[in-house]
Amino acid sequence: MSSEPTNGAMSWPGLAAQRPANQPSPPMSAGRSASLSSRIIADVRRALAERHLKSGDTLGTEKDLAARYDVSRIVARDALRSLEALGVVEIRMGKGGGARIAAGNPQLLAEALAVQLDLTGVSPAEVIDAQRAIECMAAELAAVNATPADHAGIRALLAEAERRIDERDAFTRLSRAFHFAVADASHNRVLSVQLVSLDHVAWPLRNTTLTPAVARRIQDVHVELASLIEMRDAAGSRQLMDEHVRMIRARRVAEHGMPEPPSDCC
Repeated sequence: MSSEPTNGAMSWPGLAAQRPANQPSPPMSAGRSASLSSRIIADVRRALAERHLKSGDTLGTEKDLAARYDVSRIVARDALRSLEALGVVEIRMGKGGGARIAAGNPQLLAEALAVQLDLTGVSPAEVIDAQRAIECMAAELAAVNATPADHAGIRALLAEAERRIDERDAFTRLSRAFHFAVADASHNRVLSVQLVSLDHVAWPLRNTTLTPAVARRIQDVHVELASLIEMRDAAGSRQLMDEHVRMIRARRVAEHGMPEPPSDCC
């Protein structure tokens, strides 16, 4: 393995050997520059995947990275900017600055996935089929892992939804919050992040087709689901959530003009 840089920047398997300070970097074309920048990015991502790097570890300055990879500082700067845009590193300027591996940001992941879903053009049916898989597992795990604080939070949401059941927008917002609370109660951050990423399609801000009768049925299902979770009934929680999301799917698909019959349930 190569020697450590003098300012304390990290080294990990696969990192390029450091170029002597008195040796200039070779000239390169724009294409070669992009290729070398991609190599640095790939090395950092691989080191993260292999657990050679973790949040808070130091990569050093752009000068350190340029020396290690025998590239120009422009290449190193491009690589660091790309890693920063991906949320992989945080860059601090000034004395003692440089690049460090960033803390995890689940919201950033959720937003990036949501954008890609939009760009891909997935249908409402596809999104809610994925939602069904996520929420069924989340409900099952919530029945196993939920804490008393999780139960209290879910009950508080249900109480507020009951008070505002005749307010369409408020009830829609609280219903969405209920589903997020169940996912959070699973204590599986991957499921929670995935559900957030689907939010922009699965849960409209204004549910124009919501009637008082439908709102009543939704609230009753949510109350029953909360009870099953509190009773630690994992199978029952999963089954009820499955039925609930299938009904949501029928309504959403119908709202988007897809050839599937609507339901007056949930």
